[in-house]
Amino acid sequence: MKRSTAATALLIAGTVGLAGCTSGSTTSNSTPSQSTSASNTAAAAASTSPAPDAEPAYVDKASDAVRKVMQENVIPGAVVLISAPDQGEWTGTFGTRTWGTEEPMQAGDHFRIGSNTKTLTSTVILQLAQEGKLSLDDPIDTYIPGVPNGDKITIRNLSEMRSGLFSYSFDTTVNNTLDQQPQKIWTPQELIDIAFSHPVNSGPGEEFNYSNTNIILLGMVIEKLTGTTASQAFQERIFTPLGLQDTSLPLPPDSAIPNPHPQGYSFGSNTSTIDTYALSAEDEKRALAGTLLPNNETMANPSWAWTAGGAISTVADMKTYVEALVDGGLLDAQMQKTRMDSIQAMDPAMPTSGYGLGIAKFDTLYGHDGQIPGFMTFMGHDPDTGLTIVIGTNLATVPGGEGSALAILKGLIPIFYPNAVVPGDPAAAPGATSAPSAASSGAGG
Repeated sequence: MKRSTAATALLIAGTVGLAGCTSGSTTSNSTPSQSTSASNTAAAAASTSPAPDAEPAYVDKASDAVRKVMQENVIPGAVVLISAPDQGEWTGTFGTRTWGTEEPMQAGDHFRIGSNTKTLTSTVILQLAQEGKLSLDDPIDTYIPGVPNGDKITIRNLSEMRSGLFSYSFDTTVNNTLDQQPQKIWTPQELIDIAFSHPVNSGPGEEFNYSNTNIILLGMVIEKLTGTTASQAFQERIFTPLGLQDTSLPLPPDSAIPNPHPQGYSFGSNTSTIDTYALSAEDEKRALAGTLLPNNETMANPSWAWTAGGAISTVADMKTYVEALVDGGLLDAQMQKTRMDSIQAMDPAMPTSGYGLGIAKFDTLYGHDGQIPGFMTFMGHDPDTGLTIVIGTNLATVPGGEGSALAILKGLIPIFYPNAVVPGDPAAAPGATSAPSAASSGAGG
């Protein structure tokens, strides 16, 4: 989440081009579960539990694709949920929850979801706007004093990642502290003060620049206007209405993950990955050979990510949420249209993908991704075909630097979009947590 999730969005935009979606034609609604046990590298063998009805037609291909990516990238474990309305829904579990063991992943495992949290924050902001409690065109200094260019940066700029503010997650001292004091409890004010000690990257509205600072500020606005914690606001406004019983934004002192959950791993330190998640050529070979082991980041306190990346969920809850995020159900019709219409290209060279008011577009899939030390998740929904893909893994980035869930996504895309262009990953972008393309560095997102 450091580099950030939106960074992930950009990453996906740069590596996956979807064209000519076609789909099969089965009527099964069964949800078989596939489980693969693995050792310190991703598991090779799998076992499928019997299903009452026929499996969706895509299951064998999807399972093979996931296993292949995991084996090639030493991803210890993954849970994948795919819902294709004309073929059926399926949840597959692969690999191990604990490196070096054969403890299988479970469909109900909880993951830290990194920058997917940003979509929650912006959703509450949009709810407050439709309630007349703020305007998207309000300058941030209406609510939070001391922000550089605060009289010009709007709420909209922050949510769309166009404020120009420096992301505190690129700060060397922050990353050193995360490495040396993983249980430190960070306050939002502390985080923005660090961000404001750096020059701005650009003027308001001038360019897309993924920054966790933006979403921390929006979290502070939520607490100011609701008179409650952001955690409670999310619960009352999103989790309870959608029936998300396994999703939460822990309060800053809480570094626990609800059971069941896997252990979460990352290669390298926060400091060593500020500029790139890719390991050196020598370390990459060692990691792939199993002689360089990742760090266990499971219990590191995520308060540094807060409303930019601190939430926890399951793939089932994420499916429910991303479909409401994209199709509607959290906002009134006009505000939902405002959100979807806000999406702009992050890079003119990739016009089919973009970012808007806390939502990313990956060609025909809309949603977000999230990377944080120990975990990576992706949630995407195609409003035209109804296809939903949700992925949770317990490895932040693979040795080559790509987000683990994105690597799996790239393996799945050709199954559902046969004409998709899926070139090699250009390079892991630094600086975000993980959203649509995101540049994520160091701390992740």
